[in-house]
Amino acid sequence: MAEIAPFRGVSYDRDRAGSLDLLLAPPYDVVSPKERERLLAKSPHNFVRVDLPEGEGDVKYANGARQLSRWLEEGVLRRDDRPALYRYHQRFAVAGKEHTRKGVVCRVRLRRYEERVVLPHERTLSGPRRDRLELARATRAHLSQVFALYSDPAHRVDAAFAGAESGPPDLEGRTDDGTVHRLWRLVDPAAQRQVAEALADARLYIADGHHRYETMLALRDELRPLARSPRSAVEFGSMFLTSMEDPGLVVLPTHRVVHGLREFDLDAFLGRLRQRFAVDEVRGASPESVRDRLAQAGRTSPAFALVSGSRVFLATLRPGQESAVPGPAVFHRLDVAVLHSLILEDLLGIDRAAQERQTNLRYVKDLAGAFDEARGPGVQAVFLLNPTEVSQLRAVADAGEIMPQKSTYFFPKLASGLLLDPIDPAEEVPEGP
Repeated sequence: MAEIAPFRGVSYDRDRAGSLDLLLAPPYDVVSPKERERLLAKSPHNFVRVDLPEGEGDVKYANGARQLSRWLEEGVLRRDDRPALYRYHQRFAVAGKEHTRKGVVCRVRLRRYEERVVLPHERTLSGPRRDRLELARATRAHLSQVFALYSDPAHRVDAAFAGAESGPPDLEGRTDDGTVHRLWRLVDPAAQRQVAEALADARLYIADGHHRYETMLALRDELRPLARSPRSAVEFGSMFLTSMEDPGLVVLPTHRVVHGLREFDLDAFLGRLRQRFAVDEVRGASPESVRDRLAQAGRTSPAFALVSGSRVFLATLRPGQESAVPGPAVFHRLDVAVLHSLILEDLLGIDRAAQERQTNLRYVKDLAGAFDEARGPGVQAVFLLNPTEVSQLRAVADAGEIMPQKSTYFFPKLASGLLLDPIDPAEEVPEGP
């Protein structure tokens, strides 16, 4: 089902560009204006200059393309001589525990969602799609990877990289969140073939990067008239693939901040909430203990915590109320689907259009930030969620359904600037390694 291929990636030449610690950047969609300025100050070659270029409108995208071309001409960035599959490790810590997430960066033949080879699980927004498409048009490169999951209980893909990753990495750098990024090149055709064969029957489930994937599809369709064969490089996207069974796979929650509602009355809202949920007020608890109590409640039923000002409540869906959740059975026990349909839409009147515009809804990832938001001006409530499980993501995608935006937060993010993939319609991707 999934067709993967090695490619000649583009990466920084450390002798010319310096330490990767100064060059890597977070993905464009999590970089604030203040953080962008800090990244610019780290190095004249920090990748944020390409991925989030200066300027407005078409000027911005032209600036990104110009910067990328200059670095290639100067040798700051260079393309590998041999096609490779790239082993990518991310070492990071969550709640004081060390993890290593492992995967492979490769070319993947692009498939429309209805072909059921690459499957989405979240809705996307039109604004980010347009932005990424314009930048990809200008740079003619996949500047970062789509992050996707596959199932491989026997760890056949991992086995193919055992020899390569036994030695020191070819590239290593640290991002400001403390994540260490390591990359190895697998150039042995036999080992590449082993990886391709292990993934040949796999379905790929997008974990992060829905906007980027849809951008790749749009650009493929635009450039097809320039291609010489069905194996043109435009038919392939750049993806990071990791196994659902990888022990370093971590999913964190994204909490919901409700703001700007007129005539919101907490007690009246709680009265309506109790019609479908068991609601208990939590007094004097720390954010961490609220998180732990929410995790315990979520083991038996969809649950969330509601924080409004200094008051905290734990809400658990009452037995028999699952049928009120619209959609297939997979949504009936999915916390984020229950919250969006029964609470945000039904009780608070925040419809999908308002959610997409973030008129009355915004998102916060960290627990302390969620509690701070609950005390902020114009905020009516913050809803804390348990993380969505990978098995739930798979079930939703297999059912041909999609979740609301920001339903999953795979931590950490992939580094931008670690590996680029040029888009050249004239370049042919060889049949099978």
